[in-house]
Amino acid sequence: MSVRTFLLPDLGEGLTEAELVTWLVAVGDEILVDQPVAEVETAKSLVEVPSPYAGTVAVLHGEAGQTLDVGRPLISVAPAGGSGFGQAPDAAPDAVVDTSAAADTGAAPLGQSDPAGEAYRQEEKAGSGNVLIGYGTPGGLAVARRTRRSRNVAASPAGPVAMPAPAAAPAPLPVPAAPPAEAPRCISPLVRKLARDGGVRLGDLSGSGANGLILRSDVEAALATAMPAESGTSPSIITKTDTAVDPRTGLAIASQTPVKGLRKTVAANLAASRSNIPEATVWVDVDATALLELRSNLKRRDPGSTPGLLAFLARFVVAGLAKFPELNARFDPDAGAGASGSVTSGAQITAYDGVNLGFAAQTDRGLVVPSVRRADTMSARQLDVEIRRLTASARNGKATPAELTSGTFTLNNYGVFGVDGSAAIINYPESAILGVGRIIDKPWVVDGALAVRKMTELTLVFDHRICDGGTAGGFLRYVADAIENPGSVLADL
Repeated sequence: MSVRTFLLPDLGEGLTEAELVTWLVAVGDEILVDQPVAEVETAKSLVEVPSPYAGTVAVLHGEAGQTLDVGRPLISVAPAGGSGFGQAPDAAPDAVVDTSAAADTGAAPLGQSDPAGEAYRQEEKAGSGNVLIGYGTPGGLAVARRTRRSRNVAASPAGPVAMPAPAAAPAPLPVPAAPPAEAPRCISPLVRKLARDGGVRLGDLSGSGANGLILRSDVEAALATAMPAESGTSPSIITKTDTAVDPRTGLAIASQTPVKGLRKTVAANLAASRSNIPEATVWVDVDATALLELRSNLKRRDPGSTPGLLAFLARFVVAGLAKFPELNARFDPDAGAGASGSVTSGAQITAYDGVNLGFAAQTDRGLVVPSVRRADTMSARQLDVEIRRLTASARNGKATPAELTSGTFTLNNYGVFGVDGSAAIINYPESAILGVGRIIDKPWVVDGALAVRKMTELTLVFDHRICDGGTAGGFLRYVADAIENPGSVLADL
């Protein structure tokens, strides 16, 4: 019986390790091609890893909570019932095959291809194999690693029979249907799953990777064109059962928490922001009474589709960035090769044609910043729908790396935590973040008289290298005026 070992791929995101969150199968389970076998947490998201083989689970290489390096064994699969040739090719010459079991289980007999397994392998053969560890063909070799060679098997009621077969000429075997001349060049199983879930045919795509390789971004672009988890788990804590003492404080160490996964990425991102960005902060008190009254009136008329306050704020922010596009940019200290391929030298400011609006979302896994792509093309209602979708996806640990890393400006509603203001850290490599505090009753002067109003505080933290205080102040004042008098920005919306 030939056992195939599947190596942990780099998931198409250039990562070097992943934490094994939970196994979705157990030793002895029968699995199919592309069936999810494990949930792993990368530095960017929680993802399911599908198996490229069908058969019986033989070995699980790791335990929940363990960090596995890319390229290390993840799972070993044996052919189901001694068959499974359609899913686990390259049986060794001395392999033992039970053909009677194949007949009993309905598995594809020798010489016949399982359609799902054959299609899977044809996709694996496309591309260089240097892109995703554990998949594809070795670069430069003429023969694919997983190409199946025909074997002669003599069936026997006594059970397994060792190969090779007797010298007698065997009966002609059925010839499998010829595969397409060239399968879609897509190596990553996660990219294939993303395409399948979204109804995208890989054969219709032109890959932007090397030699036409189809990348995650290609599938996401197709999905965007077609359509204009570890939710309760905290980082593992190692509790000290001995009397270890911290040498600096002299206090006993209660516990130590490894910094890994999402927390490791967040820590690195925050440190990079503080180290590289000379930020400045401006803030202003805002009377939000008119906006709350507007939303209350809309809710009375149409309670089912009234946008939330965050959606209104997001729409005002997008309008403000249209007026002050300097804040929707990135500072590149050493540009190198430009986006168009031109060679540049020294620092430059990269401006974007469009807004991917990120918003901070607190989850059980930590703080993440999913982004609404092309928020500048959406109404407040559309923004509300997308914000709710991304929030649910992030809290379930299902947000994609692209959704968590593609923002150009961040909106942070820390008022939900009952605080008024914060000197927020810019979401590197973005250049600005706008924070919104809680809305509470405060005394405020209106038309020369003291009144109780619904007040909040807006705080803008920005990279002083991309603009001066006049631009930052102008943007902040624009958003504040939109909140205080929503009708004043109708022309810009």
